[in-house]
Amino acid sequence: MINEPWVSVEGVARHLGVAKDSVYRWIEARGLPAHKIGRLWKFKLSEVDEWVRAGGADEHDEGSSGRSAR
Repeated sequence: MINEPWVSVEGVARHLGVAKDSVYRWIEARGLPAHKIGRLWKFKLSEVDEWVRAGGADEHDEGSSGRSAR
């Protein structure tokens, strides 16, 4: 079994081709699978990919509150 590395918010944003602000917003509002380690958010890209395939990043129900999960 291959040990999958943890990646940062920057790594997820780069992987998905979105802004870091989108990643923080998706953690808060849409349940993007993320793990808080100290003050940092860490991710497994396999979990993120599964979340995307399940429709987690679909544009339905996205509010324009302008809030950040930071």
